[in-house]
Amino acid sequence: MVQIYHPKWEMAAKSLPLISFILIAKAIAHHYGWEFFSLNTLFAALISANIFLIGFNLSAVLTDFKEGQKLPAKLASSIEAVADECLYVCKSKGAEEGKKGFLYCLVFTEQILEWLYRERKTKSIMEKIAGFTDIFIPLEKYSQPSSVSRLKHGQSEIRKAILRIHFIREVRFAGSAYVAAEIISYLVITAMIFLNVGTYWENLFFTVFVSFIMIYMMILMRDLDDPFAYYDQKHSIEEISLYPLHHLKNRLKESATRLVN
Repeated sequence: MVQIYHPKWEMAAKSLPLISFILIAKAIAHHYGWEFFSLNTLFAALISANIFLIGFNLSAVLTDFKEGQKLPAKLASSIEAVADECLYVCKSKGAEEGKKGFLYCLVFTEQILEWLYRERKTKSIMEKIAGFTDIFIPLEKYSQPSSVSRLKHGQSEIRKAILRIHFIREVRFAGSAYVAAEIISYLVITAMIFLNVGTYWENLFFTVFVSFIMIYMMILMRDLDDPFAYYDQKHSIEEISLYPLHHLKNRLKESATRLVN
């Protein structure tokens, strides 16, 4: 069966209500002869300037988005490295402390996923990261100094990834830049409704085309500003994949089952 609707069109679909309203408003303006604006170089420059401003905002949020795409994999890699060290101590030395550390990594991974869906506070996750220290101390007598160093490095990398995700999720890009882009966009779209660029169909096409670009870009810009908005399934479209963390949780669960049995 052919899939007609694909999630990649969802953002375009969100802009359709506004585009439909603009289309109707343009048709009414043409019917009653309200197209009293004429196209000139100043109006074209205004459109170009607004597209530049939107592009500037978009490039800023894309930087965080591209960095955010790497964080789940880095986080999963650091947790798994700590879990492997604990598992090594458990299997090679038969130490219960190693088993305890491995299970701690499993619970921690589950709690991170809960945190990403805003079911836990950042404070509790930071306390859980600090709790790794209590796990590492008993392992020192079974491990080489280099092994303990790797464990502490893994803890540090986990903390950095969590803090970076927290920053991207909580801190928004300059709100005044968003406001400027949105105000200019809506003013340009309003002017396009009363702009005469030629025939009736030319007027409709250029009004809808320019309006769609601006509205779509503003929706995309707002959505990319928080790529970790898994808790907001109704409004968020572009999200960073959590596959590395989910896959890690499943692997740790399988290893924990064999370890317990």
